[in-house]
Amino acid sequence: MKDGELDAVDKRILYHLQQDARGTSSTDIAATLGLSSSTVRTRLNALEESGIIRGYHIDIDYDLAGYPLYTKIICTAPVPERDELAKEARNIRGVTAVRDIMTGERNVYVNAIGTDHDDLNRIGKELDALGLTVVDEQLIRDEYVCPFRGFVDDWEAATDESPEE
Repeated sequence: MKDGELDAVDKRILYHLQQDARGTSSTDIAATLGLSSSTVRTRLNALEESGIIRGYHIDIDYDLAGYPLYTKIICTAPVPERDELAKEARNIRGVTAVRDIMTGERNVYVNAIGTDHDDLNRIGKELDALGLTVVDEQLIRDEYVCPFRGFVDDWEAATDESPEE
């Protein structure tokens, strides 16, 4: 990998990790791709060192974990303060993700969980106290994460092979 450019093998490795990073070993990926385990480990290390792989995260069902309310809070932040406010919002208890949006007035999206409506109201008040203006709140029923198919589509184009899933 040079200058953050991914080749078809790197993309295929990422695709497999997205499926199940915890349950997929470099040996499993190597066997699927017809590579050695050491080649896959070397590529994984390069992907991590370059910052392309930022971490390995679990997908939690917060409802089953005792947090039945899941909301997306859409905020407006003054553009010069947007980055800093988005970073500070991550420290509020109950916040699970923050998105810093490049365009428009609705420029910070906050995902949060809570045990009840009072919990969600507290999070909204704490966001407001930081300097974020809450403009909309959406109560989410469920969210599904899936692997990015573009990684495997590039592989198929380069090799005329379908992925083994």
